[in-house]
Amino acid sequence: MATFFGEVVVAPSRAGVDDEEEARDETPEDREIRRELEKKREIDVLWTWKSAESSADEQLVCSKLIVAIGHNAAAFLSSFILDSVCWEVVGVVKLWNEWCRTTSTTNILLTDSFCLFYRLISDPTVLLCQCSCYVAEDQQFQWLEKVFGCMRREGLQVTILSTCPVADYKTQESTLTLPSPFLKALKTKEFKEQICCPLLEQPNIVRDLPAAVLSYCQVWHIPAVLYQCYTDVIKLDTVTVEAFKPLLSSKTLKSLVKDASESTKILKKLLTTNEIHNNIYI
Repeated sequence: MATFFGEVVVAPSRAGVDDEEEARDETPEDREIRRELEKKREIDVLWTWKSAESSADEQLVCSKLIVAIGHNAAAFLSSFILDSVCWEVVGVVKLWNEWCRTTSTTNILLTDSFCLFYRLISDPTVLLCQCSCYVAEDQQFQWLEKVFGCMRREGLQVTILSTCPVADYKTQESTLTLPSPFLKALKTKEFKEQICCPLLEQPNIVRDLPAAVLSYCQVWHIPAVLYQCYTDVIKLDTVTVEAFKPLLSSKTLKSLVKDASESTKILKKLLTTNEIHNNIYI
């Protein structure tokens, strides 16, 4: 702190401080708080297919994994793919961070923070994941290791669905003239199937959990494609959900599609429930 007006004061800096010196500056109370926070931020993946007799190294055989990240992508799966008669819940992710707290319950609203895994009853090698919770940067590696660590990589193909603000889309045109919402795709080198929309152009990037999943697949040579919907609506929205409909003709999803008329009814019901739930807080 300056002792007189005009005195030059050098601000303290942590640059160049090694881990050992930083550890010496840490009090026992600080270490205990840090350990408790690290423990609290650990991710737990609870699999129902793993019984008490299952070995720790036992892995799930999976041919298709469809990951919907965000409320609109999750609503798309609920409306057009998921059916309680054909699918069963086989996994729940529990996590805590500054932006969300999930629980192990499966009775959820689409506005809740949750991460559930479903398995197709007629073909147990097909898995869906609805992840509407925020996974922090320091938790993404845990999520990847604990989810993919339970699956065999051989024969696995991954499809990722996510949304992103249209303001993040980089183009020479004005984003105000873009026909929002719209789809763009990114894929790994191993993904050889036809994609359902144009590829994402440079210098655009993807971030957060969708990017982490796609990067993991690239590193481990897993065929994967990311379909990102750019939208100008942040909340759960019919137009944004239906922007994913071109994917229903893809090789991965077309065999899983429900009746179209029923899907529309379910989507309307989901959005009506969401509006009623939001009105509570008006």
